[in-house]
Amino acid sequence: MSRRKSIFGPIALAALMVLAAAGTALSANPGSVPAAQSGILAATAGCGKAPTLRSGTHTIQSSGRNRSYILRVPDNYNNNNPYRLVFGFHWLNGSATDVATGQTVQRDTWAYYGLLPLSNNSTIFVAPQGLNSGWANSGGEDVTFVDDMLRQIEGDLCVETTQRFALGFSYGGAMSYALACARPNVFRAVAVYGGAQLSGCSGGSQPVAYFGAHGIRDGVLNISNGRSLRDRFVRNNGCTAQNPPEPSQGSLTHRSTTYSGCASGYPVVWAAFDEGHIAAPQDGAPGDSGSRTWLPGETWRFFTQFGGTTPPPSPTTPPPSPTTPPPSPTTPPPGGGACRVTAEVNAWNTGLTEQITITNTGSSTINGWSLVFTLPGGQTITGGWNASYSPTSGQVTARNVSYNGTLAPSASVGIGFQATHTGNTGEPSSFTLNGAACTVS
Repeated sequence: MSRRKSIFGPIALAALMVLAAAGTALSANPGSVPAAQSGILAATAGCGKAPTLRSGTHTIQSSGRNRSYILRVPDNYNNNNPYRLVFGFHWLNGSATDVATGQTVQRDTWAYYGLLPLSNNSTIFVAPQGLNSGWANSGGEDVTFVDDMLRQIEGDLCVETTQRFALGFSYGGAMSYALACARPNVFRAVAVYGGAQLSGCSGGSQPVAYFGAHGIRDGVLNISNGRSLRDRFVRNNGCTAQNPPEPSQGSLTHRSTTYSGCASGYPVVWAAFDEGHIAAPQDGAPGDSGSRTWLPGETWRFFTQFGGTTPPPSPTTPPPSPTTPPPSPTTPPPGGGACRVTAEVNAWNTGLTEQITITNTGSSTINGWSLVFTLPGGQTITGGWNASYSPTSGQVTARNVSYNGTLAPSASVGIGFQATHTGNTGEPSSFTLNGAACTVS
């Protein structure tokens, strides 16, 4: 095991300090946007296809350049199972290999910032390689690179489009922040470790679930940088402004705060720790530690709160009987019955989020559900979670995704969406579940 005070060399430290001192704020051009950005589709075109992409390094053309990334596909990949997708961005003078192997801190244990060991084959991981080993994002070219990777990966592999995430440390954190600004309808949440606004913030006015972590003694990118990034999404997400507690110097501890008042589905968490510019802090001891750091666990809990993905079936589990035909997609799912719906709207300017809870109040288990409702005039869905939505205005049908189709009696499921509006921020009306009218409470 290699233990280091920092994974940066002195040249990298100096370069980042210059960028931070200059207040670098590049303007990222949104460029072309993947069709999956809307979040309406529950799964990508790669679902059901025999994959051609395998774990390893891949090259792609983007903005007239050859770019590369390392892909990690789950063992026993199932092309009918939509997987979570996580991008891990490296630091200045780091590499995709550093992220994919975790070798700078503790090989394998810290792969993909420690999330790979926690994923249990539930997640596709991507480690992109930055130009000049950084993420300057000049003219938005790195955001476009992400768009291009998404097209290639999702055209070949089965991805749950409401389960895309990005994280990174230092310059990689800056890139994750740039994606939160520029692609809020693509990424469900981001985690920014020891970051600053170095890769730009094109847009930056829409909510994104946000996790920030920063050392109070960071001498490369002062913690004020991390607080500033955090506060943008405290505002965007409608959270109550506060000064969260941070640990005292010399305590070698961390303090995590979940903001209150945030729009439903758009939490903000701030984790401050008593250390410097490091990516794998541990309580009770200085320096990086891939085996003792608390940060991967807190990040993984933050990402997975938005809904899991169904893991591939065990190879010892027999497949379903081939004599049982799948239900027709045009036929309402079985198990219609009594239901109750609660809805909560959080609106701002020309946008809103809607959190809907569906409860099965009948006596039979529902296996597969479709919730039909009518949106108020002027509302258009731009993204959603825990269901697929079609069409995006008027009378909308929300259908279960792979992991939440079963509702036992008295059980509930939470779904939600983000929408634009032209002034009418009312709740949807006329809810029916599998053809049966729901009571609204």
